Amino acid sequence: MTDDRGLRDAQIKIGTKQTVKAVEMGQAAEVYVAEDGDPRLTSRIVSLCDKHGVKLTYVDTMQQLGKACGIEVGAAMAAVLK
Repeated sequence: MTDDRGLRDAQIKIGTKQTVKAVEMGQAAEVYVAEDGDPRLTSRIVSLCDKHGVKLTYVDTMQQLGKACGIEVGAAMAAVLK
């Protein structure tokens, strides 16, 4: 993730529950998934994104994704809303 200001400035949902809900409700334009996130959680969001036609972008670590979202802890996934 080279430009983390984009996520801070965009309307986003951070975390598994909020991201899944945004995708299921058709509100997500793009989903970011940390490659080091728990596969039980990330595999579900990957299949949901495929099903709903949402763009999926992988990030190296949860720490990087959390920082890009402007939070001090790691995040397994985040959704940018439409």
